Amino acid sequence: MNLSWHCPTLTLFGADGIAGWLEARPATRHVTVLVDAAVADGPIVSRVRTSVAGPSRDVRVLALDGPGDADGVLALADRLSGTDLIVAVGGGALLDQAKLAALVRNNPAARTRLTLPQRSGLILLPPEIHRGLPMIAVPTTVGTGAELSAAACLVFPQGRRLILGESLRPDVAVLDPLATATLPDELIAEGVLEALFRVVSLYVGDHRDLPTEDALAETLAGRLARLGHQLRDVRLGGGHSDDRIRLEIAKVSGLTHLGWTYIGRDRYGAKGWYLANELSSVLGLRKMTAVAALLEPLWRAIADGDQRLGSARRLSRMWALLRATDPDALPEDPAAGIGALTDAWLVDRRISAEAARLDTVTARTVRAWGAGLPMLGGLRAADVRGLLDGAVLDAEPALR
Repeated sequence: MNLSWHCPTLTLFGADGIAGWLEARPATRHVTVLVDAAVADGPIVSRVRTSVAGPSRDVRVLALDGPGDADGVLALADRLSGTDLIVAVGGGALLDQAKLAALVRNNPAARTRLTLPQRSGLILLPPEIHRGLPMIAVPTTVGTGAELSAAACLVFPQGRRLILGESLRPDVAVLDPLATATLPDELIAEGVLEALFRVVSLYVGDHRDLPTEDALAETLAGRLARLGHQLRDVRLGGGHSDDRIRLEIAKVSGLTHLGWTYIGRDRYGAKGWYLANELSSVLGLRKMTAVAALLEPLWRAIADGDQRLGSARRLSRMWALLRATDPDALPEDPAAGIGALTDAWLVDRRISAEAARLDTVTARTVRAWGAGLPMLGGLRAADVRGLLDGAVLDAEPALR
């Protein structure tokens, strides 16, 4: 066995802490603040700019709009020439662009790795590729945990790809409730479900019991369930999320990326993610709408004994823990239960698609993640299509 875990990211609670971090780094003279255009004029950007300002420091602000793509990241990397530090303020898509641009700037090996043609949806960065440009991540959404993760998603001509490598972890993550103050509660609820999906998928997708890792995953899952219920109650009462609950959600979401929850696990255990990635891309859905639609049929297949998707025994154990957080509202059956939880949290999971579009999703899923690639394991096109049929309200069966 040769396993290890290391998380070098410093977490600051409040953007004001950036100033103190910079005081210890007097050589940092040129700072680029990369902001999501949607929050460019918001108070969190003003707070960040105040924190990075200094008499000997040159600060420029770049605003980006949209999810970005591979060409855009390469162009952004070129614009970062001369920068000593990048501070990224935005949602998961912007943080991912910033991570990758910081990585490929002045790094031919990383640039080649990102632009090398391949059919696989997964791009693994070798450990010898390092990011030379320091980065601070200030998330304005919750759920992705991009500020602490060693991962990024990016749109390529072939589809959205997942990029993994320790060099993608930011140096500093800033959790500030001001950054999420204008985020709609609908998206906050989706963020809680996203973090829950992440920690539970790797737990259930592996058949092995690992006592310490299991205990940590179970604790995080239970905490997320309770936070989701609290947010639900606030929304049903006509209120809005406050700073406290948003910060708690952000903290727990980030913790789901820390290695002790999944060290020793099957790296490709979260097979639902691969399907949701392609389903959302083809149908133009938000990622969590696709995830929410897939959860019930995915858990049904696991509970019915499809060991390729996960462990029915471990799913039952995890669901018993989650159900205990609200036993009167959640049924005993795991598949029905996750559907009920999703609906109770007011997360939309209703999607429609014609048979031809589901055929496209199936083909893209198998091409990018299966057909000899390890991510889908033993799942074939018919298995993928069956899960998609279960996720779509008016799905037509595939032609045989």
